[in-house]
Parts: sequence; C-alpha cells; structure tokens
Amino acid sequence: MEHTASGPGAGPTTHGTGTGSTPDAGPLTLRPLTARSVVLSTLLGHHPPQLPARALVRIGALFGTAEGTIRTALTRMVAAGDLEPHDGGYRLTARLLARQARQDESRAPHTRRWSGGWEIAVVTSERRPAAERAALRQAMAELRLAELREGTWLRPDNLLRPHPPVVAAQCTLLTGAPRDDPAALAARLWDLDGWARHARALLSALDRADGPAARFTVAAAILRHLLADPVLPGRLLPADWPGRELRLRYDEFERELRALLPRHTGG
Repeated sequence: MEHTASGPGAGPTTHGTGTGSTPDAGPLTLRPLTARSVVLSTLLGHHPPQLPARALVRIGALFGTAEGTIRTALTRMVAAGDLEPHDGGYRLTARLLARQARQDESRAPHTRRWSGGWEIAVVTSERRPAAERAALRQAMAELRLAELREGTWLRPDNLLRPHPPVVAAQCTLLTGAPRDDPAALAARLWDLDGWARHARALLSALDRADGPAARFTVAAAILRHLLADPVLPGRLLPADWPGRELRLRYDEFERELRALLPRHTGG
C-alpha cells in the first residue's frame, strides 16, 4: 500500500483470533519512496484526486525521481487499474477513492459518546466460500472490529460509520457489554502497548527526518499506523496514549506539504 501527499494508504494487519488490527511492534522500518508511491500518495492526498501529468512530474522531481520514471509509473498504474486518464491528466479509480476515504477517516474518526455498550457481529452464514470469508475479514478490519474467537467480532460502540453489505450478508449484529473489566477485554483484543510503542517511534523518526523526502516517508508510515488505531474510548486506553499527538503531528506535516506543493503543481 502507498502513502499520500496527504497520507499513506495501507490496510491494517490482523494477527489471528483473539487480536485486533495491530501493526508490527518490532524495529521501525520505513518504506523507501518509489515513483508509484510518490504519484499515488500525491493523488490520495489531493481533493479532488486528479492532477495534470506535468504536475506529477514536477512533484516527482521534488523527491528526486526522474521524469521518465514518473511517466513509466503512470502508464503502469493505468494498466493496473489504479489511475485513469482524465482531462489531460490522471485521477484515482473508484477502488482507490474508497482507500482515500478510509485514510481521511483514520485522521479524524467519527466518534460518539460511549455509554459502555459494545457492537458484536456473529457469523451466522453457513458454507461461506474462501473469497466471502476474506471479504468479511477485510471489512471487519476496516470497521475496526476485533475477532474474539472464530466468527465473533466486537468493539466498543463508539464509532459512527456504515457497515458494508458483506457484514449484513454473513453476520447477525448485536449490542451488549462485558460483565468483567472492559479495559482488560480491550487489551486482550488489541495490542495497545505495541501500537503505542510504534507510534512513539514514528514521532521520534519525524523529529529526526531532514528534508521533504525524509519527512514524506515518515508521514507515510504514520498514516499507515493510524489506519491500525482501534480508536477506543479514552477510559479503555493505557495512560499517555499517543493517538492524538500522532494525528496532530501528521496534520502539521500536511500543512507544510500544502505550502510546498503549489510551486510544483501550478496550484
């Protein structure tokens, strides 16, 4: 998955039954910039997500990518269904518009006051083909639900977002609450300490990053990490949870980039 000029777009990674979507909490590894990531990142962060080819070439030059390399990437991305030609330039396809929406939501999640309830989805559909099971798992990750056991997904009922049809087709949806400590259940479902450690490592890396390309690379990793934030109510989180700080620092980076890019996009 790629990052955006307003952020990266990577889906969260699940780690099996009993855990939610959590990132690798090991050593910090940053993905290097490629021509594809520069183009896709720029368009994912642009509203509307379309730019002339010449602007994308100029942005590539800002990050040290040659014009020919950018134009080759554009051709390959059209062939792969990532981009489509539009009005003398390029725009994201519908599939990547959905990713852009997820990225935007990860930066400013739509929440509501939590009353203590949990949303629960229990798989009740029988004989599901592998493709349907995979589609449901992906949908649950995007909804930030965690799998308590095979076929049982849940999370605190504090998020406002629609459920895709694949969930209703395969699951019965319920509302309930644990009898025991909900914070302990949350810690069982998500690796909260691991997420926080990784977030703090990213904040430190952003402090050390020198120059637009280096900061762009760290910011990409930050947005990927925000996609894996379970967005829990505050009373279920460990002390000094870095989620808010990570979002604020990403917003600062985006303002820097917005001030820089008009010189290269002609905007």
